[in-house]
Amino acid sequence: MRAVVSRLRRTLRETSGTSDLTPSQTAVLSRLINDGPASASALAAAERVRPQSMAATLAVLEQHGLVGRRPDPEDGRRRLVDLTEAGLGLIADSRQAREEWLAREMEERYTEAERATVLAALALLDRLNRR
Repeated sequence: MRAVVSRLRRTLRETSGTSDLTPSQTAVLSRLINDGPASASALAAAERVRPQSMAATLAVLEQHGLVGRRPDPEDGRRRLVDLTEAGLGLIADSRQAREEWLAREMEERYTEAERATVLAALALLDRLNRR
């Protein structure tokens, strides 16, 4: 199961149009879209990396124009990292490309009964994530 999920994730990542980004960079973008703006130290803690590693990741994302920094409204000494319009666009385009690829492949490769089986299996697997 792990091997199949890993191959599917790899294929989805290749389909997404973010292949020039590392998994760490993509994880930061996903975290920002899901959780909102955060400090570099909070991102480092959430991703379980050293602050120096997060600084390097954020520097690349800033060079690509995908994230920016702004003062924290609650603490002016601290800066928050947030997605730029380009970052939001990249995430939206990436998600759309993955969803379209998956829908097309499911439609072309599986019968209606097989799609129903896949959906049933996903519901069972989803229970593994619920605690």
